[in-house]
Amino acid sequence: IKMDIVPRICRGEVCFGSGMSEPNSGSDLFAAKTKATKTAGGWLINGTKIWTTSAHMADYMLAIFRTSPPTTENRRHGLTQFLVDMKTPGITVNPIEQISGLKEFNEVVFQDAFMPDDHVLGEIDGAWKQATSELAYERSGPERFLETYYVLTELVRALGSKPDTRGAEGIGRLVAQLHTMRRMSVSVAGMLQAGKEPVVEASIVKDIGTIWEQQLPHRVRDLAAFIDTDASNHSTLEDQLAFATKIAPKLTIQGGTTEVLRGIIARGLGLR
Repeated sequence: IKMDIVPRICRGEVCFGSGMSEPNSGSDLFAAKTKATKTAGGWLINGTKIWTTSAHMADYMLAIFRTSPPTTENRRHGLTQFLVDMKTPGITVNPIEQISGLKEFNEVVFQDAFMPDDHVLGEIDGAWKQATSELAYERSGPERFLETYYVLTELVRALGSKPDTRGAEGIGRLVAQLHTMRRMSVSVAGMLQAGKEPVVEASIVKDIGTIWEQQLPHRVRDLAAFIDTDASNHSTLEDQLAFATKIAPKLTIQGGTTEVLRGIIARGLGLR
């Protein structure tokens, strides 16, 4: 499997989704109930995943299923990660339309979907450590603060090469914050490359990035008041602002809710 999939990933030939959240266990991955039941030569999967980004176009999904019950001592026990071929019979993908009109999130339903034994990733019942590392990648990547970047670039274009003092200061402050988040993201990438588990650091990047992206439309709207409408047609900026405002609510949820992230940060700092 590795020799087949990895080269295709490197060539950019395949798209992946991440199957973690479920209807009754969004941020609490320990509560996952989608079951993988052992059968001859593999596993039968039954259950539902929700909010799976790009599942409607994915070739594969990295999914966590419950292969045995959790223990009283360890709620993390009993979860196993699988490489799921999305063309497998028994898998139904239902796109979820958002207020923005996008359908990037999906419900994925499994009904006796068969997964071969060689599609198990890592240890059976021991997927939590893998999932923790993967979440660190997801939460600290540049997409966590660049999803509304187009609004900033459009503001710069609309203000022109010689903005007034208020406009220049506003742009400078936003760019400085963006550069800081990029440095933080690169730092987490270095930790991951070194084999560390920067769970807290990744959560901080995601939390700060979410705040910045959700505030960006409002801050840009304030600065747009200084655009010379006689010299610049800023209808494109208005369209970008409208779209960024519509997608703002989902930014808090994807990759882990703000409340969950701050709980992780608090525990990491010894505050709870």
